[in-house]
Amino acid sequence: MLDRLNEHIYIPLADLSVTAWVTPEPVPYAERTSGREIALKPGDRWGELWDCAWFRFRGQVPARAIGAKVVLLIDVNGEVCLVDDEGTPAQGLTNINSEFDFSLGLPGKRVVDVSASSTGDETIDLWGDAGCNDLFGHYRSGTLKEACIAICREEVRQLYYDAEVLLETAEKMAAGTARQAQIYQALYDVSLLLTEPSDERVAEARRLLAGQLDKRGGDPALTISAVGHAHIDLAWLWPIRETIRKGARTFSTALRMLERYPDYVFGASQPQLYQWMKTRYPKLYDQVKARVSEGRWEPQGAMWVESDTNVPTGESLVRQILYGKRFFRQEFGQEMKSLWMPDVFGYTASLPQILKRSGVDYMMTQKLSWSVYNRHPHHTFHWEGIDGSSVLTHMPPEDTYNSPAAPRSIAKAEESYADKNVSDRCLMLFGIGDGGGGPGEEHLERLGREKNLLGLAPVVQESSAAFFERLAEGAERYQSWRGELYLEKHQGTLTSQARNKRFNRKLEKALRELEFASVLAGLHAGFDYPAEALEEIWKEVLLYQFHDILPGSSIKRVYDESLERYEALLGQVEGMIEAAYGTIAGRRRDAGHGADDVLVFNSLPWEREEWLSTADGWRRVSVPAMGYARLDEASPSALTDAAAAGFTALRASADERIIENELLAVAFGEDGAIVSIRDKASRREVIAPGQRGNALQVYDDRGDAWDFRQDYRQTGGSAAPELIETTAFADGPRAGFVHRYRYGRSELTQRVILTQGSRRLDFETTVDWREDDKMLRTSFPLDIRSDSASCEIQFGYLRRPTHRNTSWDYAKDEICAHQWIDMSEPDYGVALLNDCKYGHRAEGGTLDLNLLRSPSYPDPEADRAEHTFTYSLYPHPGDHVAADVYKRGYELNVPLRTATAAAGSETAGPGGTNAVYSLLQADHPNVMIEAVKRAEDGEDLIVRLYETAGSRLRTTLHAGFDIAQAWEADLMEAKTEQLHPAGRAIALSFAPFEIKTLRLSISDHVSEGYAG
Repeated sequence: MLDRLNEHIYIPLADLSVTAWVTPEPVPYAERTSGREIALKPGDRWGELWDCAWFRFRGQVPARAIGAKVVLLIDVNGEVCLVDDEGTPAQGLTNINSEFDFSLGLPGKRVVDVSASSTGDETIDLWGDAGCNDLFGHYRSGTLKEACIAICREEVRQLYYDAEVLLETAEKMAAGTARQAQIYQALYDVSLLLTEPSDERVAEARRLLAGQLDKRGGDPALTISAVGHAHIDLAWLWPIRETIRKGARTFSTALRMLERYPDYVFGASQPQLYQWMKTRYPKLYDQVKARVSEGRWEPQGAMWVESDTNVPTGESLVRQILYGKRFFRQEFGQEMKSLWMPDVFGYTASLPQILKRSGVDYMMTQKLSWSVYNRHPHHTFHWEGIDGSSVLTHMPPEDTYNSPAAPRSIAKAEESYADKNVSDRCLMLFGIGDGGGGPGEEHLERLGREKNLLGLAPVVQESSAAFFERLAEGAERYQSWRGELYLEKHQGTLTSQARNKRFNRKLEKALRELEFASVLAGLHAGFDYPAEALEEIWKEVLLYQFHDILPGSSIKRVYDESLERYEALLGQVEGMIEAAYGTIAGRRRDAGHGADDVLVFNSLPWEREEWLSTADGWRRVSVPAMGYARLDEASPSALTDAAAAGFTALRASADERIIENELLAVAFGEDGAIVSIRDKASRREVIAPGQRGNALQVYDDRGDAWDFRQDYRQTGGSAAPELIETTAFADGPRAGFVHRYRYGRSELTQRVILTQGSRRLDFETTVDWREDDKMLRTSFPLDIRSDSASCEIQFGYLRRPTHRNTSWDYAKDEICAHQWIDMSEPDYGVALLNDCKYGHRAEGGTLDLNLLRSPSYPDPEADRAEHTFTYSLYPHPGDHVAADVYKRGYELNVPLRTATAAAGSETAGPGGTNAVYSLLQADHPNVMIEAVKRAEDGEDLIVRLYETAGSRLRTTLHAGFDIAQAWEADLMEAKTEQLHPAGRAIALSFAPFEIKTLRLSISDHVSEGYAG
């Protein structure tokens, strides 16, 4: 009966005349006829995958349509956005023939309203901007399927939804209920009428069903809050340029639906998407702003994009929220109180504190429903982070953000809601994303009938903000979940597209350096703080942290474009750092010091004594915390002769296959793997008996960018690269071996380096990787017994089990760590450091690092390229806290820098002539200063610190400048509490893993240059 009704809703009257102008890339409205012109009829082919075209649809409504509701039916087997006379998006249409889960609804939107009551002489002349792809980037024939003028039999359409909602409601009821029997009887009676769907019989059928649709429930046990949604991946199976067009199609479709359905509330996240609309389609954006002001369009989420949260640094996550919240506040006057993250591949345990200190109280996600081995026990819960902060978190119990809003949706939500014993509210996100236009008429027609229909929980269309406010009323009854929200899936995304991840790490560190250098140079040499350039660069870096770009799960074109931009951005930032530091050196020259002065800069908050390679040779330098020293002050003389300088303990012997310094002796096997690391000072062996360290291994990996088999080690498909050459080298305070390996079509070169006076064994690695469906890993079986490994995450660390006692432990086989992972006994441990890797494994006594993957989907050439990276093994007395392992991780990633005065440079401003200077230093070793920058809304100095060890402490922050006033601030840089510095010192206390943001007003006599 439903199928027959659907066939009678539209009556075609006349075909439209269709002309298309095809181009390989999008062109603006003003150039719409610049492409290859073709005339089309249904069935004609117009393009290949990713082709673009401007379509023109023309026709005349025939006289026999007088008084009828007239529509257009258009399906170009692609995505098309109809525009107005100025080229502003007016309505998005999507192909019916799309790869989509039809249980969530039909993906296509093909109906264009012409007139509710036709005059019989309307002229049709419409333009549309089309892309030859379906919702998920695939090629689906590229032929015109349908383009006609039709009558819409509105009463038949309404009857279709009447019957559909009632039928599904009955199907979801318990068998044998009176309500179910009565609905079935009504539908049976209607089916007898509709053997002939005349207007009279359709009207009688609607009257018969109205009795069932009018039945209301009593006091509800559960109320479902429904918000229209169109999750849009900013890149994935399509390039970024297509996302902008998907955004226009989706936003324009949402606007048309808001006109038709007065109860409809639509929400959209990601300020980056709004910014694109504002820039590309200002008239469309003005319409959105009007709906936001009306309260029916909800800006959602606090981040600039729906970012990955495993790989970005803590400071990147802060900037996501800083720029995201600021955009919505400035554009719409709204303060975002919730984080909107439906589709992210796991959630760092640092996030609750970042959210709370940013004024974000709630979080929405549903991705944990994808976990493979264990079901998360709650849909509504308090999520508690490593510091004890918590946010109220909700996962829609339907376990989707593409709900069809059908009776089955409501029934599933009520049945599955894990916390319905303590909560009487849950959330439903309905609509079709990724260019599907969000909710269509099917969603909204159903919801209109489901407001309070007997047999279903009532549904109210409202904003997610209103939902969370009501949900919070029962906050004291909800359970807590402590630690990370680990997704038991998609672990491959910690490694896929390694070059992207490397550039992201390098840019994060370079941006930190640039902000520090700019502040330092502003205070000491009048350097103009590059606020606008920094914001522009940060926002682009944040865009590439989107959860299908940085994790490595997009198509090849996305990475071709991002790698090109990353390289340009890194070059720009490095040039700006050089200019800032060069300005300080120039100021010293102008102050009468030597023009050839070389300054050594250290942006880390502790004094560093390291070997530095200079134009005059190696020097042992000492540079103060967050400051600089003149090279001659930092190191009186250059190292010209290793033996004469006391380096007799440093040696590399190819015959003995040993490198050693005064602390470690490292022995290698014939295959290049390490057979022994003897800690001379601690008198113990590091490598487990009979095992081999840095055992490079290649495994079969026939997964995709998201996933690889968890049992890859048991498949038997593994082999070690072949060592083809080893040479010893000595370079001043460094000595070691160069190992060259070959595997298949790939080559790998490692410089294994031991440095005088250092416990760090470095593996500087270059790989020309040309394998398909393979994974390269290294592992270090250690003579360490510990039930947990400590993994650096944002603003702290997390302990993860080294056993597999439970299914929860088993699921966490691949784990995320940033600059280090450590396994320690109380008095001794070993850390594995890296400069751009994230995927780790810790089981028993083995630390394992995922170096490269080469999946074939969705990028068939993923990571078949040249790679450079460094990882280091760091044995140490004591546990990782006593050994300051976090400092070693930063030192590997943040090198000392040198600068001389640039020729012809001009400097101005106060001071800056010291030979040795420190800007900031905390006197407790467990306090890290992560960021030093200028405030976003003024000239104050922002200093971000955090406690690294998970302990309570008191410390004093010492400044190298006079502080006029000081405040604690939140992460959005708003003042929260005034502090009282004593001269140049501020007393601070920290709770475990606490993040503190200070806002410092600089005394007038030193602020001239800083203000710029």
